[in-house]
Amino acid sequence: MSFGTYARRVRDERVSSVRRYRALRCAVSEYGPLGFHATWAYLAATAVPAPDLRRDTAALLRALDILEASRAARIEEIAVFAARRRVEKAAGVRVPRSGDPLAPPWRPRWPGGAGPSRLGLVAAVAARRTAFLEFPHPDPSLFSDGLGHRFAELHGRLDACAAAYLAALGQPDGPTRDESAGIVADLHRHLGPGFAPLNVPLLQWLRFAELLDYAVKATAVSHAP
Repeated sequence: MSFGTYARRVRDERVSSVRRYRALRCAVSEYGPLGFHATWAYLAATAVPAPDLRRDTAALLRALDILEASRAARIEEIAVFAARRRVEKAAGVRVPRSGDPLAPPWRPRWPGGAGPSRLGLVAAVAARRTAFLEFPHPDPSLFSDGLGHRFAELHGRLDACAAAYLAALGQPDGPTRDESAGIVADLHRHLGPGFAPLNVPLLQWLRFAELLDYAVKATAVSHAP
């Protein structure tokens, strides 16, 4: 079913609260700009459920409103990007501009509004940090001891950076902002094309690092003078 079908089910008062809750979960699976689990944590924090989305119908509807607003903004962004690319291609520009946030590949980002919720991003990072600590490490038999040491160092740096962001309640200092970007760059350097046994765990780390880097940068922008 489509996002719209799930959204209508969430709003249908004739449907049981359990099915409405599941419908919202399905809607997030159709559109989750931060990844499914991070998006769910973001919504739960910003909708302020009491005690949680399973039993708070009003919060469930607020969460859907927040998600729909972001999705509408994303659809508008796609239309703007497509129109701009048509003009650029007609002018002979075959490749999107470097650093364009709307160009593929899609990275964690919350479209719409005056900016993402700091509370929501803190919740998203906290949820994904818990999962990150359970992610598997690369198989040590696939690389040398020196590379294994670098991976262990990267893992520690990423966890420490996330911990600093969370300890600052989403208002990190300059070194934390610089570190998050550096970790993303270092992970990209270690990813090798076609080497799945090593890439799979590193890609999981990278997705978390990209979410953290986005959260750090979004906070810096929202607090800029």
